Amino acid sequence: MLKRAGLVFTGLLLANLACAQTSTDTNPLSGVIDFHCHTGPDVIARAISDIDLAKLAKKEGMRGIVLKNHYFMTAGRAQIAMQEVPGIEVFGGIVLNRSAGGINAEAVRRMAQFEGHRGKVVWLPTADAENAFEHAPGPRQFVSVVKDGKPVPEMAEVFQIIAKNNLVFETGHSSPAESLILIPAAKAAGVKNIVVTHAMLLGATLDQMKQMATMGAVIEFCFQPAGLPNAKDKEGIAKYANAIKSIGADHVIIDSDLGQKNNPLPPDGLRAFIATLKTNGLSEREIDLIARKNPARLLGLDIN
Repeated sequence: MLKRAGLVFTGLLLANLACAQTSTDTNPLSGVIDFHCHTGPDVIARAISDIDLAKLAKKEGMRGIVLKNHYFMTAGRAQIAMQEVPGIEVFGGIVLNRSAGGINAEAVRRMAQFEGHRGKVVWLPTADAENAFEHAPGPRQFVSVVKDGKPVPEMAEVFQIIAKNNLVFETGHSSPAESLILIPAAKAAGVKNIVVTHAMLLGATLDQMKQMATMGAVIEFCFQPAGLPNAKDKEGIAKYANAIKSIGADHVIIDSDLGQKNNPLPPDGLRAFIATLKTNGLSEREIDLIARKNPARLLGLDIN
């Protein structure tokens, strides 16, 4: 049995888990796909490995997980996890940070060709994004995605490869203004599946998120950090619920963005997330869309 050491279930999180256990849905994680999981091995310590998370997610009745690493491709790791833990869908991808060569079309092309074809997601730069929302002031190296109001020229080939292989394009840690430039460019290049990575965390306003959805993007809402007991914004999940209702569940996915040491494991966070969203007025139908059907559609899976 997996050891869930260091987890702090107090306050809101504990209440949410209790609520989930008494839900009319006997297993709120049944069929759910977590589109944003940070697992080990990594360059920093993670709370759980790829294979152990696949085992845990399967045990919890989840349909699938997506492995994200800021610095290395996870397509091969997802394939190994699938082989070791049959009966659950495991996908990976690539983040176009400096370690991947930045906006590197060849890296994306090879990821799409990787054995097993479990590499499905292409994230724009995160840790190396020009948008420095998580960095201290001062000089640093970064990867630009927009220049002079247009996607940088290197994005054209990346979009072509994403479209050709029906991959998922995620905006990474691009600013809302950058995402509003990138989304129509991706659509024009034939990209069908676009996700704005934790848009609200990056400062997107409700009007901007509605505009992104109108353009054809899916808006991602993550449990981490808004749902943790030490969250700076204690009303974070309530604000998420209101935004989801306003944008429309057809244009939204939810996931955990968990795997950090001393945080809840991804299934635990996702269970709490779902319970809190229900407490704040989301219906079972809306939860089904944002936690099951919309992620499945993005990944090319059958929708029941």
